[in-house]
Amino acid sequence: MLLPVTERALELAMAAAQAAADKKAQDIVIIDVGEQLAITDAFVIASASNERQVSAIVDAVEEALLNLPEKAKPVRREGERQGRWVLLDFIDVVVHIQHAEEREFYALDKLWKDCPSLNYVDRDMADAEATGAA
Repeated sequence: MLLPVTERALELAMAAAQAAADKKAQDIVIIDVGEQLAITDAFVIASASNERQVSAIVDAVEEALLNLPEKAKPVRREGERQGRWVLLDFIDVVVHIQHAEEREFYALDKLWKDCPSLNYVDRDMADAEATGAA
């Protein structure tokens, strides 16, 4: 039996998701694939409206994970040249930044629908709601 997402994977996934949100990524989801895959614990999937935004999100995710107390660098990076779907493999977490059209076509969310999603809330949205409620 494979184990669900580790604390380290959760830390990486949350940092990657927030970095993507900071660059205006849409439809950010974190999927716990730890019980289905032996090669990684979680997927972070985010959409961008154009190739330039895909690239900006990828750069922000890499920078954010390098700035963690326990730095993380991707061991593999694929798809950068086309800028339509970039995969960053951090071993514990695989980050997929997809152009909105690729996201709809490949439907990773649906492919992994049997796996649990992890709660992610954009820090800026939570701060705005807290400020508005105060």
